[in-house]
Amino acid sequence: MGLKSFQKLNREREANGDSTFANPRNAAAGSLRQLDSSITVKRHLDIFFYGLGAVEGRFFSSQSELLKTLPNWGFKVNPHIKLCRNISESIEAYHQIEKMRESLEYEIDGVVIKVDNFSLQKELGAVSRSPRWALAYKFLPRQGRTTIVQIKAQVGRTGAVTPVAVMEPVFISGVKVTRATLHNQDEIDRKDIRVGDTVIVQRSGDVIPSVVSVVKDKRTGKEIPFTIPSVCPVCRSSVVRLEGESVYRCLNLSCPAQLKKAITHFASKRAMEINGLGQQLVNKLVDEGLVRNVVDLYGLKIDDLVALEGMAEKSAANIIRAIHESKNRGLKSLLYALGIRHAGEHMAAVLVDRYPEMEELIKASEDELMQIDEVGPEVARSIVSFFGQESNRKLINRLKDLGISMSALQERKTNDFLGKRFVFTGMLNQFTREEIQKRVESLGGRVSSSVSNKIDYVIVGDNPGSKYEKAQTMGISILFEEDFKRLIDKKA
Repeated sequence: MGLKSFQKLNREREANGDSTFANPRNAAAGSLRQLDSSITVKRHLDIFFYGLGAVEGRFFSSQSELLKTLPNWGFKVNPHIKLCRNISESIEAYHQIEKMRESLEYEIDGVVIKVDNFSLQKELGAVSRSPRWALAYKFLPRQGRTTIVQIKAQVGRTGAVTPVAVMEPVFISGVKVTRATLHNQDEIDRKDIRVGDTVIVQRSGDVIPSVVSVVKDKRTGKEIPFTIPSVCPVCRSSVVRLEGESVYRCLNLSCPAQLKKAITHFASKRAMEINGLGQQLVNKLVDEGLVRNVVDLYGLKIDDLVALEGMAEKSAANIIRAIHESKNRGLKSLLYALGIRHAGEHMAAVLVDRYPEMEELIKASEDELMQIDEVGPEVARSIVSFFGQESNRKLINRLKDLGISMSALQERKTNDFLGKRFVFTGMLNQFTREEIQKRVESLGGRVSSSVSNKIDYVIVGDNPGSKYEKAQTMGISILFEEDFKRLIDKKA
């Protein structure tokens, strides 16, 4: 979305009494999510293509070859792409694009430098979700000057109490900025930020507002220092700073602010995937006293939802059905949904790999957990601490009594992917690397970038590299792309 289109859209929304979008990225994402396509059409969206999905009958050896071909097929590519022969030329191209930044019709916050050869890209692989063959080279953030009117303490899902600066509106790159996170008390003290201060603000990555520094020669002596409150601004329970942490936390697990966000996280797509149960509906359910914890979700009736303002019977029925379907999402989804600190989606998969039964994981000690690859002391402490709390164990038992899946063993009996590790080598013709990784992970498997004795399968495409030879030497099971596709199709 171009900056002019974005500003026009926000003016129209403001005139209609609607909330405005924070930045062009959010506006574009919100436009694509519209159920009414006629609204999306009015938003003047545009796109540049740079990647390859499934393709048949055509092989590409490099990124530059692909980008030369896409326009012939009717796909628009960015006219400022440049093929560089070395690092010096890459840096020169970066500075050239930086100079034209202000004249572009759309916002950019940097350039991406890629290895051109696709075979080398495959050989380099990726670390977690970041490719080794691409580097985002950011521009310096744009800045503005404004005044802090107030500092508020907001409570997050994990009880973290975060200070947020409320500021006089300032426009940065055409975007109105009124709030910025101050992170924690240490950051406030280090920068000596006070209510009433004139400050320099920037949008980190040209998206997230942050306070860079205080303009101290503008101080009048009326500025007020800020300290994180000793009681939660939502539930009035004690706020403490735990040893080794920079964050203050509300330790009341029944705190409404935590509860609403915890339930929304529990119902989210990558967790228990309860479609239709978004933040607004969760807020209503908690405010009306219908839900006091995630267990209460499974006791909701259609009539409970229909009684809420704006809820139709059909929508209510769909949500109740989604709640009941969530019982069979599996142990990995449940672990992620519980919101254990330092145990995100990937770590949930790692834990289920070792402990396919919830009861086994609950009994695991820190030392046992740290025997697992990728589990360090902080993660192990967090997991043991979570299951060590009687209230959490009671909640899990109540979920178990309601029929929520607590075991991956049955899944393993019928699933060739669950707990298995895959490595891909060579050019795949029917999948992109991102597509195949998502597919494998959705079936309970894991994708690695290197061949070792912990790998179960090596999937081979065209022109495979040294990973194929290493897998043969080590006796690891090898599947060619067609064999792998048949295996995937069985699970469809």
